[in-house]
Amino acid sequence: VQLQASGGGLVQAGGSLRLSCSASGRTFSGYRMGWFRQAPGKEREFVASIWWSSGITAYADSVEGRFTISRDNAKNTMYLQMISLKPEDAAVYYCAADRGIGQGWHYWGRGTQVTVSS
Repeated sequence: VQLQASGGGLVQAGGSLRLSCSASGRTFSGYRMGWFRQAPGKEREFVASIWWSSGITAYADSVEGRFTISRDNAKNTMYLQMISLKPEDAAVYYCAADRGIGQGWHYWGRGTQVTVSS
């Protein structure tokens, strides 16, 4: 399984970005896919997740209402639409995959940098 995140960049506070995570190597039915982020000097934190088959989503309180996670089954791609960005959203964003068998986040992609200027 390979995950490749993209779409990061520099944006002003209040602006928007859409991150993409291209997934390959297998079909992801039964998997849960997620976004995490890590800011300098901080631990990696959960941002959002989506179950590939059902589309059921979950969000961190800090992004609820501003970020939207989605997936395109045909393209094997997951997205994170981010609006109303704040300086505290700046981080390296990672996508990850959970095989749904109780072993946690098994696969990780390389991150994409999001910078938010105030």
